[in-house]
Amino acid sequence: MSHLYDLIIIGGGPGGIGAAVESVSLGLKNILIIEKGDNHSQTIRKFYKDHKRVDKDYKGQVVELAGTIEFKDGTKESTLDYFDFLLDNEKIDATFNSEVESIKKSNGIFFVTTANNGYTGKNVIIAIGRMGKPNKPKNYKIPPSLSQRVNFNLDKCIIGEKILVVGGGNSAAEYAIDLAEKYNVTLNYRRTEFGRLNDINLKTLYEYNGQEKLRLRLGCDIKSLENESGLVKVNFTDGYYTIFDRVVYAIGGTTPVEFLKKCGIEIDENNEPIFDENYETSTKGLFVGGDIAVRNGGSIAIALNHTHHIVTYILDKGYI
Repeated sequence: MSHLYDLIIIGGGPGGIGAAVESVSLGLKNILIIEKGDNHSQTIRKFYKDHKRVDKDYKGQVVELAGTIEFKDGTKESTLDYFDFLLDNEKIDATFNSEVESIKKSNGIFFVTTANNGYTGKNVIIAIGRMGKPNKPKNYKIPPSLSQRVNFNLDKCIIGEKILVVGGGNSAAEYAIDLAEKYNVTLNYRRTEFGRLNDINLKTLYEYNGQEKLRLRLGCDIKSLENESGLVKVNFTDGYYTIFDRVVYAIGGTTPVEFLKKCGIEIDENNEPIFDENYETSTKGLFVGGDIAVRNGGSIAIALNHTHHIVTYILDKGYI
C-alpha cells in the first residue's frame, strides 16, 4: 500500500475505462483500474452474443457524449476492439483477476482491499455493471439438480437441443434469434407484446415465428421448474407444461447490494445506492457511475458521460 493513487477505479467495463481515459485527457495520470475478470468489459464478453449490435443510443436514449471518447454504433467485436485501443493507447495502469472485497476511508485516504493486495487512493469510482449478477426468477426456485441445464448466457448450449429462452428485452430476443439457426427454440415473455425491442429484433422475431424457425410463447409466465429425468419440465401459468433440454434466462441484472455495503455506500429502500447529482456518495471522494447508478436501464454512452462528469468534478473540487 506504499503507492498513493489519485484515483482508483473499480470495474473495467466501458464506464471504468471511460473514467481512466477522461482522467488522462484532463491531465490526471496517477490512476488505477481494478477488474475482477481476466479482461476488460466482462459483461460484453460474457453476455453479448457474437456480432451483437451495440448501439450508442441504446433503447432510443439519445445521448450527446460529453467527453473525449468517440464511441459509435458497432458490434460486440468492434466495441471490444475500440476499448482495447483506448486502454493500450493511453497505457493505463490496470490489474485484472482482482476482486475488491472492501473499501474503507481513514484520515482522508481510501484503502481498497482485494483478496491478495491492498491499494490506497485519494478518490474511488465504483463503475461496475449489474449483469455480473444476473437476475434470477423471483416467484419460483431453480432446482439444484437442474443447475447444469439452466443458464444465463449461451455458453453451454449444445447443437440440437430444445431450448427455452426467457425474457422480453433485446438480449433475450437476440439469444433466441441466434439459437434459431441450430436449435429448437421457444421464447417466453410474460406479456402479450414486446415493449423494449429495437425495430430490427422485433421484425426478425415475428418473421422467424411466422417461418417456424422459432416459437413465441407470449402472455404467460413460468409457474415452476421440475426435474423430469434430467431434463427441465417447465410449468406455465396457463396450465400447460413443456419439457426442454435447457432454459436460458435473459432477464437483466441485480444491484450487488452486499458489495456496496462493504464499501460503505448507503442503500435506499429499493436496494439502490444513494448518491447526489455529482454521483458522489455520502463519503466524500467515493463515487458510483455507469449501470450501477441507473435504475431503469443505462447504456455505454450514459456510463461514459457519468464518469466524465465525475472526473471533471474531482478536478474542479480539488480532490487531488
